[in-house]
Amino acid sequence: MRLRERTWVTDGGLETDLIFNHGVDLPEFAAFPLVDDAAGAALLVNYYAQYAAIAAEAGAGLLLETPTWRANPDWGRALGYDARALDRANRESVDLVRAATEGADVRETRVSGCVGPRGDGYRAATLAADGAADYHAPQVRSLRAAGVDLVHAMTMTTPAEAIGVVRAARSAGVPVAVSFTVETDGRLPNGSTLADAISAVEAADPADFYGVNCAHPLHLLAALDGGAWQAHLEFFRPNASVLSHAELDAAEELDAGDLPLLVSATDTVREHLPGLAVLGGCCGTDSRHVAALWGLGSEDDVMPSATEETTGDAPGRNS
Repeated sequence: MRLRERTWVTDGGLETDLIFNHGVDLPEFAAFPLVDDAAGAALLVNYYAQYAAIAAEAGAGLLLETPTWRANPDWGRALGYDARALDRANRESVDLVRAATEGADVRETRVSGCVGPRGDGYRAATLAADGAADYHAPQVRSLRAAGVDLVHAMTMTTPAEAIGVVRAARSAGVPVAVSFTVETDGRLPNGSTLADAISAVEAADPADFYGVNCAHPLHLLAALDGGAWQAHLEFFRPNASVLSHAELDAAEELDAGDLPLLVSATDTVREHLPGLAVLGGCCGTDSRHVAALWGLGSEDDVMPSATEETTGDAPGRNS
C-alpha cells in the first residue's frame, strides 16, 4: 500500500477531546469501551465525521485511526476485558470507523488499526522485540481480521517495542506504520535519537511507514538533522502544547496550545519533510486544530483557554 500518491487527513487527540471538550469519563484513558455503548458509539461517529469534512474540504484522502490505543491485554484487563472481549472490541472498533467513513465525500479512505504501547506512552518501554511481538500479536490479528488497511503502532517509546509490532503485523499479513514519540529535546523517552530509532527498526524488521506523534512540532524539529533517514517520515500527529510529557501528565487542565505557533512550526516541519503524507493531531488537539493545519477554518475557531472549558481532572495523555 502506497500513501505518497496523495495527502491524507487523519484525526486529532481523541482522548483529550472526549475528556476535556465533551466531559466523557475515560477510565485508564481508554476510548475503545465506548463502542459498547450506543451513546458512546454515536459520539465516536460524530468525532470521525468532523475529520471526514476536513478531508473533503481539503481535497485530501481520509485515514482514520481506530479508538484502540488502549485495547491490549494489560489495559484491557484493568478495564475488565478478557481476551475474547478485547477481540470483539477491536473488531467492532474497526467496523465503527469504517461505517463512519461510508458516504464521506472524499477522494479515498483508509482505516488504520491503532496499536498503543504495552505500558505508559510517556515512559520508555522495557519489552524486548520478540516479547513485544508476542504481546501485540492478538490485537494485530483482531484488527487484521476486521479488515483494516494497515496497523499503526503509535506513541512508541523504544525501537524494540516498535520492532515487535512490525513482526506481529508481518505475521498477520497486514501493512504497518510505526510512530515514535519524542521529548522536548527531540529524543525518545529512552534517550535514543529519532534517527537511531528508525535505523534500528530498518535494520531489524522494516516498517512500511514511519512517523511521529504526541510531540509538538518544535520538539520534532529538534530531532531533524538533515539525514537521509528523514525520508522515511510520512505520518505526523503533533501535540497542541509545547509542554513536556511530564508536564502534560501532571496537567489537570487542557492546554490547547498556541495555534499560530502550531501551524507555523508544522509548516516548517513540512519544509524539512517533503514526503510527509498523513497529517492530523494528538494531545490537546481537536478538529479545529487539524483544520488549521490544513489551512482551513480560522484561529478564532479553536477553543478558548483551558480554564474556561475543562470538565475533568484527567491527565493529558493521548494516543
